[in-house]
Amino acid sequence: MDRHDLNASLPAWNDTRLAGHCPGLLLGNGASRALWRGFAYDALFELAQKVRNRPLGQTDLALFKALGSESFEQVLSALNTTTRVNAALAIGASGPLNRYYAIKEALIHAMRSVHLPWRLLPAATRLALNTALREYRCIYSSNYDLLCHWAVWEAPEGFDDRLDVDTGFDPRQPATGDHQLFYLHGGLHLLKDRDGATRRRAAAGSELLDGFAINTPGDVPLFVNEGRSADKLRGIRGSDYLASCLAALASHRGPLCLFGHQLGAQDAHLLAALRQAPIGQMAVAIFPLSAPWILSQKQHYQALLGDRMQLEFFDATSHPLGAPSLHIPREKPKAAR
Repeated sequence: MDRHDLNASLPAWNDTRLAGHCPGLLLGNGASRALWRGFAYDALFELAQKVRNRPLGQTDLALFKALGSESFEQVLSALNTTTRVNAALAIGASGPLNRYYAIKEALIHAMRSVHLPWRLLPAATRLALNTALREYRCIYSSNYDLLCHWAVWEAPEGFDDRLDVDTGFDPRQPATGDHQLFYLHGGLHLLKDRDGATRRRAAAGSELLDGFAINTPGDVPLFVNEGRSADKLRGIRGSDYLASCLAALASHRGPLCLFGHQLGAQDAHLLAALRQAPIGQMAVAIFPLSAPWILSQKQHYQALLGDRMQLEFFDATSHPLGAPSLHIPREKPKAAR
């Protein structure tokens, strides 16, 4: 689409030329928010400072500041390393281990306060999402929530995330499934052990959320939370698994469907990968909030990618992943007695 032809109209997904012809799908936070509005928080790091149950304290915040990062994975990994060094040198300081557990506890309370509870996600919805994902050969998700993983494991046949509960990720083994999964920023279902290896957690269903920060000492939940793109990229480069996922996006071939992703400044590394990939066409989902919004979004994506590929925009609510029927309302607070 030529930038001079931009207007506020949005065709339905099935009326676009790329419907059924995109081997790739890139999911962003907008896909999760379409299902559950609770995912519309700004930053998990900020949220962890405000939760009622054991928020991050001043000592914890000093650690994040000292490391120049808002990434939980990076700070927890650093504390793990410090604890191991202290043990090797017979240094009896308990501070690093105490902070490790304190930060983990703040993290789990923050995540539970915004994540969709398993009990509110019907099996029919999980299956509908699973069916929608099966339309794509390569699924790239930058979301670290559990929605994509829960949907996939409702009917896992044919999906391949190159991860295993016991053996973990092996960069020498290529993906072999009909539908390949790439969690670009990790996920709450993934762990990084003390040696840096990545594996999928053995828990399933509600246990993935209820106990995602309760695991073997030395293990760290592997996900890259909100922050600067450079900070995210540093975390990605520190993981063989995450680095391989970003490399897969940068080498994707064929049309790609972009759903729920703003490609903002905090995800400049993903934009760079898209611009590097041999993608000639992209279908871009836009939620039809208003005519000015639609036009501004078209201009936004055209400025980012219009010089590299042909863009085709469509109404996000007409796509199986954005169907209004899948939306789950927030629970109303119980009335005080």
